Amino acid sequence: MINRIFSIASLSIVIGLAPIHVTNAQENDAETKALDSTATQWSFQFAYQTMPDYFSDTLDDGSTRPPGPTDYLQVRIVAPLPYENFTILPRVTLRHYENSQGQSGLGNTEVFGLIIPKKWDWGTGRMGIGPLVTLPGDEEVAKDEWGYGVAAAWVNGKGKWFYGFLLTQSWRAVDPVALPAGQSDTNPLGIAPFLNYRLGNGWYVGNGDMVIQYDWSSKKFKVPLGVRIGKVDVREKGTWNYYFEYQTTVVYDNYPGPAVENSYRFNVTYTIPPF
Repeated sequence: MINRIFSIASLSIVIGLAPIHVTNAQENDAETKALDSTATQWSFQFAYQTMPDYFSDTLDDGSTRPPGPTDYLQVRIVAPLPYENFTILPRVTLRHYENSQGQSGLGNTEVFGLIIPKKWDWGTGRMGIGPLVTLPGDEEVAKDEWGYGVAAAWVNGKGKWFYGFLLTQSWRAVDPVALPAGQSDTNPLGIAPFLNYRLGNGWYVGNGDMVIQYDWSSKKFKVPLGVRIGKVDVREKGTWNYYFEYQTTVVYDNYPGPAVENSYRFNVTYTIPPF
């Protein structure tokens, strides 16, 4: 898997040597769009994340907190569908996981489509809401079941700052009566705030892909904290976004499920205007 990551990085460096033929205004606009997950543009993301360490504290029920996957490869595609009065932003996220037992397989593929009416776009930002579906994954590394729900996003930019959040809530497509005691058909609420600051010359820093989770059954939060260092490289026909990210978990007391202690992500994203 590491060889695949080096291959992707090498390809990105070679492409990055191509000449630039864009104006400063176009470059600034492209840099902003590269940081904006709700921008009306095609996006192709390739990421590798490794999680070598997990917290192993004792939960209230006496059990030891279980570890999570050791690493995963992620592919994410955004395919905008612009219309006269609104835009639909379908996003598909696929992950291939590996765990410490040597097992591997596809995780729960996530598909959602943000619907952004024209009147919800105020120039420096926008908001949208839409349906969310999760597909069954390999039972050795994910849930072998469907999920359904809703996703919502709000983003805004001001000067060198770009910030916002993404909310996701889904329910398991199972009979809640058939679930064991203590289990719920409601998946944890996902709250993903993001904050980026542009340093100049395409460089930026941010808090990374941190997803705060709230478990409805235990009424406990799991809060990660991360830092991202990235570089946006604007080209004539598209824009590359490279970044490295570190993340840990700062709030996890009695939250059921894994809590990562150290996590590292390497990412390459390519964005182009809609066809």
